[in-house]
Amino acid sequence: MRSTLLIVALIALGVALDKGLIEIPRHWAPWAPLHVDDPITPVTSLKLHRLDNDRAGCLAALDTVPKGELRYTPLADYSPTSNCPLTNIVRMQSSSVAFNQSFVASCPLALAWVMFERHALQPSAETAFGSRVRQVNHLGSFACRNVYGRESGRLSEHATAEALDVSGFQLENGQHITLRNDWASENAKGAFLHDVRDETCDFFGNTLGPDYNAAHADHFHLGMRGFTLCR
Repeated sequence: MRSTLLIVALIALGVALDKGLIEIPRHWAPWAPLHVDDPITPVTSLKLHRLDNDRAGCLAALDTVPKGELRYTPLADYSPTSNCPLTNIVRMQSSSVAFNQSFVASCPLALAWVMFERHALQPSAETAFGSRVRQVNHLGSFACRNVYGRESGRLSEHATAEALDVSGFQLENGQHITLRNDWASENAKGAFLHDVRDETCDFFGNTLGPDYNAAHADHFHLGMRGFTLCR
């Protein structure tokens, strides 16, 4: 009986949607294109993962950033080495922040970063310090290697440019915040870094930091694989 009622309800919902009687907001509709400034919902991560193999859709989502607030270059697929072909990639040059250097990223990683920056990083910095982030310092994105640089085993997310290692932030008011020096601090800088780590869960498949292991003592590994693993 319950299954019958569920089927009837789904049919009724489908008819209502088809006739325009019910309108689902874009940020709640899994089939709707992703826009960077839409409110974050549980559907957001599904939309991000759906763009893994959708170059045109991912670039279209990046282009919803207001003009002048993002500098990136779409790149053709290529193989820096025979073991690590890169597909659906862009070069990130700047956004609302500068970077210590440009970096190659899978398009979904670039998109996740931009959304994280706009929805979480900058608001958190303004709340904690009354200042926006001016520059993000990172240790790189692409590296053709196995996990932890081991001779055998599975390839790292870095081998497909699906991860970015962030080591610190420079604020517009001149303050510098680094994971190496400030993660364990019981002050505003330490609290900010912990808040940032928690907020990445809404945008990246996995975040690994100092609480994960010693290999991540000085940076956040922001990767696209998986769903909301944050440690």
